[in-house]
Parts: sequence; C-alpha cells; structure tokens
Amino acid sequence: MPEQYILALDQGTTSSRAILFDARGNAVSQAQKEFQQIYPRPGWVEHDPHEIWSTQAGVAAEAVTHTGLNGSAIAAIGITNQRETTIVWDRATGQPLYNAIVWQDRRTAGFCDELKAQGLEPMVRSKTGLPIDAYFSASKIRWILEHVEGARDKARQGRLAFGTVDSWLAWNLTQHGLHITDVTNASRTMLFNIHTRQWDDDLLALFDIPRSMLPEVRSSSEVYGTTSTTLFAAQIPLAGIAGDQHAALFGQMCTRPGMVKNTYGTGCFLMMNTGNQPIESHNHLITTIAWQIGGETQYALEGSIFIGGAVVQWLRDGLGIVRQAAEIEALARSVPHSDGVYLVPAFAGLGAPHWNAHARGSLFGVTRGTTAAHIARAALDAIAYQSVDVLKAMEADSGIRIDELRVDGGACSNDLLMQFQADLLGVAAVRPQTSETTALGAAYLAGLAVGYWPDIGVLQSQWKLQQRFVPMLPPDEVQTCLAGWHRAIRATMAWADQN
Repeated sequence: MPEQYILALDQGTTSSRAILFDARGNAVSQAQKEFQQIYPRPGWVEHDPHEIWSTQAGVAAEAVTHTGLNGSAIAAIGITNQRETTIVWDRATGQPLYNAIVWQDRRTAGFCDELKAQGLEPMVRSKTGLPIDAYFSASKIRWILEHVEGARDKARQGRLAFGTVDSWLAWNLTQHGLHITDVTNASRTMLFNIHTRQWDDDLLALFDIPRSMLPEVRSSSEVYGTTSTTLFAAQIPLAGIAGDQHAALFGQMCTRPGMVKNTYGTGCFLMMNTGNQPIESHNHLITTIAWQIGGETQYALEGSIFIGGAVVQWLRDGLGIVRQAAEIEALARSVPHSDGVYLVPAFAGLGAPHWNAHARGSLFGVTRGTTAAHIARAALDAIAYQSVDVLKAMEADSGIRIDELRVDGGACSNDLLMQFQADLLGVAAVRPQTSETTALGAAYLAGLAVGYWPDIGVLQSQWKLQQRFVPMLPPDEVQTCLAGWHRAIRATMAWADQN
C-alpha cells in the first residue's frame, strides 16, 4: 500500500491551518490562511462562521495537493480548535443566525456579574470546574437567543444547533451529517458537568438554553463518521477532536499525572495532567477535562496568562525598542540582568492566579541608568515570572511537585527566556523537536482511533528532545528575583485598588 498520512485541522483565533503528518509524527505539508477579526463595539469580538469554514476547507485542500496526494492517502482527520467561541445555526439550512462570538468577547460580562452577585458561582464551579465568566460559551449562547429576532422561538421548536468551532467544522465536513463535540470542548461551555460527563439540567435552566440545541458529546479519539464534502474525492474518517490547549498537552505527551506543558504564545497557557480524578482548585485555576480515550478520562488543571509574547509585540509596536520581535533576545542579552527593573504586563488585567481585571501594566525600579536593554530583559523575565506563579498554584492544588516543564509556542525558541524559566522553577525546561504540538496532538488522537498508531506507547517513543535547559542560577539569587517580582505584583494590585 502507498504511504498514508494524518491530516490535522488547526482552527485558531486568527488563522486556519492544516498540517499533514507522517507515521513518525513529522509535518510533511502545511498551509495557513488568516481571516477577518470583527469588532462591532468595544469589548465585542466576532468571526464570520462561513469564513472559518471556507478558510479551513481551503487550507486542507492546499496542504494535501501540495504533496501531489489525494484523499485516498489520508488515513484520518483530526480537529483542534479555538475554544469557547460560540456558533448557533439553523439545522435545516445550515445558516448561522449570527456571527461566531469569540472567546475574547466581553459583552456578557454584566450578566455574569449578576449571576455571581446571586451567589451562584460555587454551584457552577462545583459542576464545571469553571468560574462564572463571559469567557465561556453559555452566556454567549443566551445572548444570541435573547438578541437575534425569532431565535428563542426557533430554539424552543428544536430548529437550532449550537456548537463550538469543532462542531461547526464537523457539521460542514459531513454535509450536516454530524452534530457532535468532544469532552474537552464541552468542558469549556459552562453547561457540562465534568463529573457525570453530561450536559447539566441545572445549568441549562440557569442560562435558559434548550437541550435540543446541544451537540452529542463524544470522546476525543474515535471514528465519529466520514467526510462527505466535495473537498476530497474519498470519504475520510473524522476521528479526533480536542480543544487547542488539550491537544497541545497530548501532543507534548504529558500523559502521566504531574506532567505540565506551557504554550508560550500571545498569552501563556499552562496545563497539568492530574490523572483520572478532577482536582478542585483553591488557587484560582480552572479544572478541565484533558481528554477521553478508549473510555478513560484524564483531567487537568489550567492557568491562563493574558500577556506572554504580546509583551514583545508591545516593545516593538508601542515603544519602538525593537524593529522585529526576533531582535528582543539579542537586546536583552546585552545586559547581565534587568538591574532591578520589573515589568508587570497587565495590559488587559492580570490572569491566573491573581485574577484582577482592573490591574494595568506597570514598570518598577527604573533609574537614570535604565536602558532599553534593561526594559527588554524585564519584559522577557515577566513571561517567566508569570508562569512560575501559575505553576506554584498548580503544585499547591495538586500536591504534585513538577520535575520538568515541557514548552512549546513561538516564544519557546527564545533561549534566554527558557533558561531563566528553568532557573526560577528549579527544574528543567524541555523543548521538543516538533514545535507544532497542537496540530500534532489532534493528529495523534485521530491516528489512534483508526489504528494508524497502535497505542500511546508508540507516540511517547516519538517525542524527541531538541534542548533541555537546566537550572543554573544560585537559589539565593532566585529568591531575590522572585521577592522583587512579588513586590511588583503587590504594587500593581494596590494601584488597581485605588481605581
């Protein structure tokens, strides 16, 4: 038989990507296309669902045709996606009722505040592992039902379908044949009980959402059905689905309790595998489902940092300290340390574990001798400091001491940042050869379902080290650095409290 491949569809917040992987987990072909970001009002963020589908279908075809292959060479398709983004469409026509409301959208924050004021957050958190927040899908669905003319009546008649982006892609890939999601995406809706692994009647009643709108919840790795679009001549098994951070955790092969990955992107997303039991967070983290494979469910703790690599973009675009983001490492390396300068990049508030929406970016310790290089160094340091805060919260919640941090995302290519991260943590920061861990995770989930890979053990053997950064800074210097950072955080919070 000719060699076959796995196609991963990676539908992100700003672009749609498709990557073709071979049996060794190598990317052999890829394509990417950005799409429009829609900002109808301050704090509102939308996408055109048709454009999400058309760009994803386009890059899928492009990635395959690049290689001269056709659909018969694809053993399975896996989907990974931006999470929480909400689409509601008409079951009969397949037409969206409204634009996709993106995870970043804050239009329902006031309604969520009302629910919290009623004392409902402990109940919601106990069922879902999530705080009540506009970030998640439930209040977005309710908004569409309340504000689109005729939507509420159609929903009551069973004529509407809701889905996160994975559901929308599966629906279109199968020409309206499948209305499904997986447990990872369901666990981010604020409607799904992560203990019973069912849609929760109390939560549906709270948000006034008819059960008939909801997709069927499936595992993260199984054959859901086959494609029936004209995209490929062959019918290809659709066999893996996971939200982006869950897919990255799997792509990094963090398959044992206590294994942690950090994705250094625009923000930073840290996730710890906690095994087959959900761990309730007492340190402002999220409890979520990591994945479900072969009837076994794994759980995770997650912490989100709003500003990671985006701080480098700010140095470039806002301050003009560098012309290109890639120049930041050389500039920061030109000084031995930040010389007591601390930058708290709370440009959009502070995320986990502090959760202060009123905090704003702050710069401390500046003297007449402070240079652009010191500020650049402080900016990179801040990414590492924020990650330590989340990791220490994870250790406190789980009772597990981490023994290494697996890293991915664009900023993990910065050796200076990775070394400082290892220094602060006192454990190795480990960078794999494959940087495409999110798409690889989706490919692995799909490939396991169709027997392309026989078991997880084979996948673990394919994880290859690119570089290991071991701690080198003396412990007393680490403590001095962290003490200064925590002082800067306290000062930032005090300033926010005066607002």
